[in-house]
Amino acid sequence: MTKQTKPGKGEININKLPFEGYMVRESERMLIMEPLKITDMMDKFDIYVNVRGGGIAGQAGAIRHGISKALVSVDPELRKVLKKAGFLTRDSRMKERKKYGQPGARAKYQYSKR
Repeated sequence: MTKQTKPGKGEININKLPFEGYMVRESERMLIMEPLKITDMMDKFDIYVNVRGGGIAGQAGAIRHGISKALVSVDPELRKVLKKAGFLTRDSRMKERKKYGQPGARAKYQYSKR
């Protein structure tokens, strides 16, 4: 995911589409806007995001994390507020690797007794 934040009037574009056009559900829109609301920066920056992979909900979480990190890089004083809200914590869960001799990470080939 790449992000770019510059002073502006609060415009958000995701993958060259307007914010409302890309994030259809209101819950994802609210999730993305949380760092801006908590720091009172709603109309101070234009945000351009390129995101790929995962689902829409996962992308919304990644965008929220990216916006939070960008706000901290602009003003280090915001780190305390964003850290307390939990916006700077990365979700460390990853896909488990496939093991040899098996069709997947946990799945086993069917056992035949005879």
